[in-house]
Amino acid sequence: METPLITVIVPVYNIKDYLPRCVHSITAQTYRELEIILVDDGSTDGTGQLCDKLAQEDRRIRVYHKENGGSSSARNLALEQASGEYVGFVDSDDYIAPEMYQLLMEGIQKFHVSTAQVARDEIDEKGNPLPNICVPPKEPMVIENQEFMRELLMHRGDCSFCTKLTRRDLFPKDAFPVGKLNEDFHLLVRMLPQMREVLSLPEQAYHVFYRIGSNSRKADKETFSQVYADCVENADMVWEIVKRDYPELEDTALRFGVFQRLEYLLHIPISQMTRDNGVYRKIVSYLRKNWTSAMKNQILTKKNKAYHTLFAIAPRTLRKVHAWLRAH
Repeated sequence: METPLITVIVPVYNIKDYLPRCVHSITAQTYRELEIILVDDGSTDGTGQLCDKLAQEDRRIRVYHKENGGSSSARNLALEQASGEYVGFVDSDDYIAPEMYQLLMEGIQKFHVSTAQVARDEIDEKGNPLPNICVPPKEPMVIENQEFMRELLMHRGDCSFCTKLTRRDLFPKDAFPVGKLNEDFHLLVRMLPQMREVLSLPEQAYHVFYRIGSNSRKADKETFSQVYADCVENADMVWEIVKRDYPELEDTALRFGVFQRLEYLLHIPISQMTRDNGVYRKIVSYLRKNWTSAMKNQILTKKNKAYHTLFAIAPRTLRKVHAWLRAH
């Protein structure tokens, strides 16, 4: 097997308790042709110094220190500095199986694809396995980009770049959207037309550590995460991509847009469902404007359509009833 260089990018921020496990899982890879880029995103707890110490253990590790700007800005900086023909990402609180990049590179070369992904599992803070978010295939599957897009829009596909190995020249400039959550989905749907197809492998070689308080997992259930509004923005973006590149998926994209808005309305605190909340008003307006199309949509479930109808008529009342039912 040829052994092209792989760049592994790890954005790092105030994570010193978990970073050694993450980095050591990368340096222990059976695929040895790696450069490992740690980007310290303005850490204040000693994580930056730990990055420098870890770099002394393995000559393949390079460290960059920057002002805090978020995971996307850290990833973009590393992409600009990357030398590898292929690029992978690992989140700093997660870790990977020793054979992960070997499996991915062998798959890319065997099936002649530009992108491959492994399956992932999730583990909570007590070490207990959590249900699979994405069901692994039973055997290697090459999925054409239109079908991969369909799976993403049906919430069955894996949008994470952490499970993937991708040819570096496919990444656009300023690849990840700075200041946004759900950034992997945002970038992946933009890149899919150029990827053409994705190899999906059955091995669960990426291990997600479900840490309460991490970037997308808030400990306070009353906090309304920005991710819900960002997901609605992504739904609008993907609608334009589908119209241009995958017109056969318009019904699926409509379903996705409705579903993301229902998620927003089911999670926003009732106190924020006000007339001066522009995002909230636009979402309700969308549901009213697209009610007829949604009712004709064969992919939306009866439950989806019922929520769509009730949210379009009386969103605050529905949320109050929904909260009462959950409490009783």
